[in-house]
Amino acid sequence: MTVVQPGAQQGPDEPDLLRDQFRQLLRYRVLIVAGVVLGLLGGAWTALAGGAAYTATSEVTVRSATFDPFSPGGGNPEKEVSMGSERQTALSNAVAARAAKELGDPDRVERLQDGLQVTNPPNTLVLRFSYTDGSPRTAATAANALTQAYLDNRRDQTQSVIDNMIQGYEEQLEPLKKQRDKLAEQIDGLGEGRALDTTLSVQSGVIGRISELNSSITKLKAVDTTPGFVVRTATPPAAASGPGLPLLLGLGGAVGIGIGLVAAWVRLVFDPTARSQSDVVRALRAPVLGTLPRPRRKQPRRLLAQGRVAEEYRSIAFRLAYDQGFAERRRLLVVAPRGPIDTAAEASVNLTACFVEMGRDVLLVEADLRTPGLAHKLRSAEGVRPGWARTPARGDNGWPTGLQIPIDAGESGAFDLVPGSKVRNVARALTSGPATRLFAEAESPGTVVVVLAPAVLSYADAIALADRVDGVLVVCDPREVRRDDLARVRELVSGAGGTVLGALLHSEDSARRRRVPELRLRRRGRGAEPPRPAAGAGGTGTGRDTATEPAPGSGAEHGTATGGGADQQRVSWPTAGEGAARPGEEGDRSGDPARPARR
Repeated sequence: MTVVQPGAQQGPDEPDLLRDQFRQLLRYRVLIVAGVVLGLLGGAWTALAGGAAYTATSEVTVRSATFDPFSPGGGNPEKEVSMGSERQTALSNAVAARAAKELGDPDRVERLQDGLQVTNPPNTLVLRFSYTDGSPRTAATAANALTQAYLDNRRDQTQSVIDNMIQGYEEQLEPLKKQRDKLAEQIDGLGEGRALDTTLSVQSGVIGRISELNSSITKLKAVDTTPGFVVRTATPPAAASGPGLPLLLGLGGAVGIGIGLVAAWVRLVFDPTARSQSDVVRALRAPVLGTLPRPRRKQPRRLLAQGRVAEEYRSIAFRLAYDQGFAERRRLLVVAPRGPIDTAAEASVNLTACFVEMGRDVLLVEADLRTPGLAHKLRSAEGVRPGWARTPARGDNGWPTGLQIPIDAGESGAFDLVPGSKVRNVARALTSGPATRLFAEAESPGTVVVVLAPAVLSYADAIALADRVDGVLVVCDPREVRRDDLARVRELVSGAGGTVLGALLHSEDSARRRRVPELRLRRRGRGAEPPRPAAGAGGTGTGRDTATEPAPGSGAEHGTATGGGADQQRVSWPTAGEGAARPGEEGDRSGDPARPARR
């Protein structure tokens, strides 16, 4: 049995890494599809633009000239013929010019050379002439003409050599004949004696030399100059040669897939964003607690989630509840790395509602003192007093404002909201004594504080809160956030004394679709009376919420998948290192789940 040390980090297996890289490549589907389309277009262009091509083939065996082809000692013909030289001769301009002359088109020499291909099968004395043309009959005619032109050219070359040798022998023979005739006249005029014997000896030598030359001339005239034999005559092909349209399309598609994958890989290598959950985990050195599902098209997004999104928030809340580091302090700072914090605000509200479902007294603190507006988007709980023991003190710098608004979370219950307010010095307001005492309320048993702050890399507000609100939840879109930004967030939070508990991933499409209806409502509502905020927000209001959000209590605002109703049983908060609920609390909060918990 393998024992794994608690502190040891287990790296992912190689198959998991390959699967993760393949999934990351599939993110760039546009590049892959573009490569496939490009390959198909290239295959179709190659098949259609070139037109149909027909190839006719003829074959000829090559032999060398010999005095006696039937002689057993005639020699090895493979040593006498160089097939490489013969192949180059067949492709020469001389053969093409002879063939063009035979075809009656002397200007066709270059076209004949372009369409001709001569090959030599291994270990044979065979030359294969292949000619390609758009017409099958023309291809066969040209192949046969080129074959015959090669044989004629080779025969003429051999005959030319023989004629030159015979001419040389005859030129040597003429002086010898004259000398022989002259010696014959001298012999007729000489009598018996030594002079006659000498002249007869010279005449005999001359006659012998003449006989040798005549014998050589006779042998040369008897040489077999046959250059070779045609063993295959070209005929018009019945079908076009080369790959057809289906094969070219298939090859083009395969090449296109390769091009698309290479382009996607190059894009992946130079992509600085966190492409997957594993990249987010490596950058933050913290787990991914959950991923929000993408909403359906034309489905409006609400600040209080419902359906699958609500269930995902519940699972994240339970994971945080059973996290020992969070259970000890029960303070959660929800931030985004950079840019707008719309999704971070949605996450803070929904996690607060989920903690209420567990039977806790939850306080949501809007620490966004630059663009506050969370109170205007939520519905106040009419007739319900705040569940906290005391109202937060008013800060000297304008925040906290001293307001604590009960918010109706539908069937989940109610929680308290400390709204944000614009101040001159944000850092001094966040680090003031009243703000510190406000965050310290989570030290009371059964309480949770959820803080919403601006983006970490946009302002230093979240860093100022990191040492007071220990646990940090990073809300980001992995397709938009950079890995360097996530690593920078981790370094800043760790340096400020906080801890990154995990990350909540979402799709940028969901945030964009959520903002579009709001922009439309703002455009339509110009000139109309703006909605009144929750009671006490910004020092105005009558305690009645007239926001455009539907009533959460009707069940449409928050899903009922957890069994919300009169007989719903709340889940008690686990203590650090303990999974069971404290006795006596569960029964106290099981009577009316919609009623906020009180101490």
